[in-house]
Amino acid sequence: MGLREFWHNYKVLIVMGTSLGLIHWGWHSLKTNPLLHKNRDDYIPEPGIVAYVSPPPPPPPAAPAKSK
Repeated sequence: MGLREFWHNYKVLIVMGTSLGLIHWGWHSLKTNPLLHKNRDDYIPEPGIVAYVSPPPPPPPAAPAKSK
């Protein structure tokens, strides 16, 4: 079995295996790069998106005036 026959028989496996290896290597290098990680002390969380704001509650009823 020569190299040409091996390539034709296993082309999909060779290409997919190499691609998967390169993708994993790139993902791993991105995850382990310290320049891409923020310090937790520098992290300022953004406020969440408010979808609905309820109206303010109605004011309490006025107390009846006492007359003597």
